[in-house]
Amino acid sequence: MTKSELIAQLATRHPQLLATDAEFAVKTILDAISKSLAAGDRVEIRGFGSFSLNYRPPRLGRNPKTGEKVAVPEKYVPHFKAGKELRERVDFPAS
Repeated sequence: MTKSELIAQLATRHPQLLATDAEFAVKTILDAISKSLAAGDRVEIRGFGSFSLNYRPPRLGRNPKTGEKVAVPEKYVPHFKAGKELRERVDFPAS
């Protein structure tokens, strides 16, 4: 599901909302999550999951085209951990 599809589904499920209101709500929530992570904070949505930052130390990488070694600097990357309710909801037998 894309952000546009989420906005459309939200507007369809709640006819009292205009599509622009649904779009504003989704963008506001995503912006708040992004800003909290950028500030180094953890975001927890109970029953859904939590967003946090994982530290990646500096390392030596390799340019796949030339094979030459390149220094990859340290960085923080976003990480999502699904909550118990979400894990249980999507747990179904693999075929």
